Amino acid sequence: MTSHRVLIRPFDAGDVDGAAALLAERHLRHRLAEPLMDPAFERLDVARAAIEEALAAYRASGVVALREGTMVGYLLGQEKSKTWGDNVWVEAAGHAATEPALVRELYAAAAQAWVDEGRKNHHVLVPASDSGLVDAWFSLDFGQQHVHAIREIPGPTFGVVARSELVVRNATRDDLDALTDLERVVPEHMPLSPVFSDIPIPDWQETRNELDGDFDNPDFTWFVAEHDGRVIGSGIACALTASSSHLGPNRTSGAGFLGYAAVRPEARGLGAGRALGETILAWSRDRGFTSVVTDWRSTNLAADRTWRALGFRPAFRRLHRFIG
Repeated sequence: MTSHRVLIRPFDAGDVDGAAALLAERHLRHRLAEPLMDPAFERLDVARAAIEEALAAYRASGVVALREGTMVGYLLGQEKSKTWGDNVWVEAAGHAATEPALVRELYAAAAQAWVDEGRKNHHVLVPASDSGLVDAWFSLDFGQQHVHAIREIPGPTFGVVARSELVVRNATRDDLDALTDLERVVPEHMPLSPVFSDIPIPDWQETRNELDGDFDNPDFTWFVAEHDGRVIGSGIACALTASSSHLGPNRTSGAGFLGYAAVRPEARGLGAGRALGETILAWSRDRGFTSVVTDWRSTNLAADRTWRALGFRPAFRRLHRFIG
């Protein structure tokens, strides 16, 4: 396929080095706009490893754009869990181009094969600071679905603001039933307006059993928020390396992760969500992390308000298109 003197053809193993150079250049621009991004991905060897990982992923395929024999863009998609239906994900390392408009041509070439395979649920992670690239994807009928965000760790004097009758503490095994209830709060909220997610709500007993097995894992720290002696919220803190959804350039080294937070619906408005977030920020600082990451659905209005108010800035935008 050719367009405007650009040749577009399938991505093959010999294209990895050219794609790595484009990814490193894109990531440098990203880090200049958001200094907390990991500078390692500006190195060709690190960028190359990220491209190789994307190319080796399940049902990976894509295309490259060449102008006068030089690679000027690439696009790589993969399939993820069937929770998302028949899908294609372009992860953080899955695309880069010398000009934002080239992703339109790249997607046009790659998407036909994906749709012919029945994969009509498409996702792409785009650097939030690159307005030209975001606009190019928007012009392809993608819309924002999810935010991956980052912020600095708080200063040494930062601590949880005291709130009358509200206490945040480390969870114990005596809290497992309450934690199980709270693990279902977000999935139960997601089908409601304006999110309208169809992700299934987990079974209570299965969730309880999983928590029982995971609770003593030293990689995770569990917190609960109490009001009048009743557990009304929970949060999970860990290193970002424990997250399976932050990969490639979307995984900042030395970052803590606010992995989960939920507040019972009847207890919202008491400040428990913010208090849990503040606790995890302080936890990340005290364990030597250099930044903190979290993510949320754009249409989860409560989460969007809370995490932005705590200083989290969008680093990647997950855009989505369903071809119906």
